[in-house]
Amino acid sequence: MLVNQDHKQNWIQQIRGNQQPLFFILGPCVLESLDHALRMADFLTTLSNKLGFNYIFKGSFDKANRTSLENYRGLGMEKGLEVLSAVREQFNVPVVTDIHEAWQAERVAQVVDVLQIPAFLCRQTDLLAAASKTGKVIHVKKAQFMRPEKMEGAINKVLASGNEQVWVCERGYSFGYVDLVVDYKNFPIMKRFGKPVVFDVTHSVQKPGELGKTSGGDRSFVAGLAAAAVVQGIAGVFMEVHDEPEKALSDGPNSVRLSQLPELLAYLMDLDAWAKNRPIPTIF
Repeated sequence: MLVNQDHKQNWIQQIRGNQQPLFFILGPCVLESLDHALRMADFLTTLSNKLGFNYIFKGSFDKANRTSLENYRGLGMEKGLEVLSAVREQFNVPVVTDIHEAWQAERVAQVVDVLQIPAFLCRQTDLLAAASKTGKVIHVKKAQFMRPEKMEGAINKVLASGNEQVWVCERGYSFGYVDLVVDYKNFPIMKRFGKPVVFDVTHSVQKPGELGKTSGGDRSFVAGLAAAAVVQGIAGVFMEVHDEPEKALSDGPNSVRLSQLPELLAYLMDLDAWAKNRPIPTIF
């Protein structure tokens, strides 16, 4: 579903299910600076043109759920939106960022193409309603404590507020053992709702609070987990990526190195094409 260069920001409006070729949500966990975001977007846009995939540039202006008050949270809303606007305009790609409070929805929607609802906030009715009313695509992450069936409630809140464009995202369960576990039954369950399903693979290898004041993670598991999700026939894959993960200001241990990204994305694209041409047999 790659489209003309002049319309790269419009393809997301056409994503209504899980049948189209796989798209990617890619970028740093948190916006670090204008220069860094532009360098990342330049690499990702060049790669998307070379391999032929659609992508959304992601970056948080505020990480409101950091492990410690001492941790870097981001550039703040106004500066962060300036950075996302620059990426969007210079590289003609759609952008996504998180919102945490209902009052942020209208302001952030003036800049971004997709509003992301963080996992811990996916039950917040006022936040979902405010996001929905902007008319933007709403990307809702499933909470680490929720059954997939309960995501239908989040979808219905968005729909009832007048917006049909809602995506749901799997990011693993947390059982209090400093780890996250992905239940692959969640993908077919959430696909039953008839909305696009995204897999946040890099947060699924996160180890919350493992390093004391920061979260750890193990990016070596990213490829295998992503492959297992792609064969389920999903719409998209979310990955936090970084040119120097060891220096990342947030989620470095689970971020994919830019140098290793081309091989991984090419593999997932081939796997996606194969899987969608050979749907999983129905067993009953």
